[in-house]
Amino acid sequence: MTTPENPEIPGLKDALARARAAHKEMAAAFDEDQELEPDEPLGWQPVWKRPRKPKSKAAKKQELRKQRRRLQDAGRRRFAAAQSRRPRSRQNRIGNAAARRDARALSRVRHSNAWLW
Repeated sequence: MTTPENPEIPGLKDALARARAAHKEMAAAFDEDQELEPDEPLGWQPVWKRPRKPKSKAAKKQELRKQRRRLQDAGRRRFAAAQSRRPRSRQNRIGNAAARRDARALSRVRHSNAWLW
């Protein structure tokens, strides 16, 4: 099924001409010098492209203090985690009451001197 030609709808050639004119304007805008002046404010930029600002000695020391504290806390956590992996007594390993009852019954059977026929 084809659409009938309607003179009121702008033709394909008009749209193409407008697109080409807009393309020329956009290309001209992009061809302009991309470098910014030193005093011109920058727009948003990702962190790795931003100019570096030198930190003051106090700011550096503060950052190192935070980092040292963070690393010490991590070391303490690691130490505590290693301590918690020590073997537990048998009773603690059997968690809930039902499992404990089963284990007790099995133990009785195992240690009794009754013969099972």
